[in-house]
Amino acid sequence: LTEVITAAEFHPHECNLFVYSSSKGTIRLCDMREQALCDKHAKLFEEPEDPTNRSFFSEIISSISDVKFSHNGRYMVTRDYLSIKVWDLLMETKPIETYQVHEYLRSKLCSLYENDCIFDKFECSWSGDDRHIMTGSYNNFYRMFDREAKRDTTLEACRENMKPRTILKPRKVCTGGKRKKEEINVDCLDFNKKILHTAWHPLENILAVAATNNLYIFQSKD
Repeated sequence: LTEVITAAEFHPHECNLFVYSSSKGTIRLCDMREQALCDKHAKLFEEPEDPTNRSFFSEIISSISDVKFSHNGRYMVTRDYLSIKVWDLLMETKPIETYQVHEYLRSKLCSLYENDCIFDKFECSWSGDDRHIMTGSYNNFYRMFDREAKRDTTLEACRENMKPRTILKPRKVCTGGKRKKEEINVDCLDFNKKILHTAWHPLENILAVAATNNLYIFQSKD
């Protein structure tokens, strides 16, 4: 067994279309109008690997853990271990947007492999207007990316934020040097606290985040 299916989803408007992702970093779009047995894909989405980043862990971290269509049906978002990517269904050769979720962990891949964290399956989700995408990380952090403003935010789901109307403060991870008050060093991250599951309300600016055995519901100001 060299390749497995890791995620699948139907198109939100075209009931004959669906996509599925694989452990080798590919996404296949299938059309059930062509044939009932979809062992052949209509489109193959795959980004060529940068040979300068090739390592023992390349195949593991390129495995796609989740794929979601945008609400308008034109795009899809995929999540691999270190990044989240937006694809246009009309362009198979490369994603139109790539966002680094926790690139600071690239130097920690060896220890993440030893403790099996490198095999964690993070989900991703779209906001109702398709402007934002969200996914989880470690230390109970979750990341939000504004596609129009090209801004990203790291927030934390923790007990200190359980009071109603608490305004969350953005968090930052530093890799060395002097650490500011709101920053946390990458060596201090808790890899047992991880946000694998996230969901965004399709109509309102409300999002749900599952952190260990707690479910947090947040409302965005934007």
